[in-house]
Amino acid sequence: MNDTTSKKMHLRRSLLAATLVAASLGASGCIPVVATGAAVGTLAALDRRTVGAQTEDQAIELKAAAQIRERIGSGVSVTSYNRKVLLTGQVANERDKRTAEAIVAELPNVRSIHNELQVAGVPSLSTSAADAAITARVKAAFVDAADLQANTIKVVTEAGTVYLMGLLSRREADRAAQVASRVAGVQRVVTVFEYITEEEAANLKPAPKPR
Repeated sequence: MNDTTSKKMHLRRSLLAATLVAASLGASGCIPVVATGAAVGTLAALDRRTVGAQTEDQAIELKAAAQIRERIGSGVSVTSYNRKVLLTGQVANERDKRTAEAIVAELPNVRSIHNELQVAGVPSLSTSAADAAITARVKAAFVDAADLQANTIKVVTEAGTVYLMGLLSRREADRAAQVASRVAGVQRVVTVFEYITEEEAANLKPAPKPR
């Protein structure tokens, strides 16, 4: 077994283990269920964003989540990648859906918003655990794919729908969507990528994730 294969196997096991821990904590009520999907989507230690962008993404997620929870309640997950915000989860009505988007729009550094909130009840613990397991399988599939860099793709799963975010070339994006669509339990794949050229992808060196 060469070093590359060994590293991939180690990363795959780490992703699966960490995600299963997140799923069990979410199902037991130890952490808010709304945080489960976003938390497992940030397991990768490195990505293509600058350190500044990663820091701003963390600030956007924290501020948005706190304000939405205060004004609407739980059930909304906020994921920011390179200042591009994805809203997933369930809200009680269309007004709450619009309010959540308006809250994010008022935050500094937000470049765009992808509102995927559904008007429905709060998801069950079993649904949240299943989503976490799907995220783990998708990330593992990316690790297994020799032509993809798993740590450049953020994965968020909500009610069987997989959302993919990241700075990817068109080729990488199409391949990632294809790989994710073949994972067991995935009902739909939604891409929220920011596209770059193949040359840019080759030149971008992953930046360390801020602590």
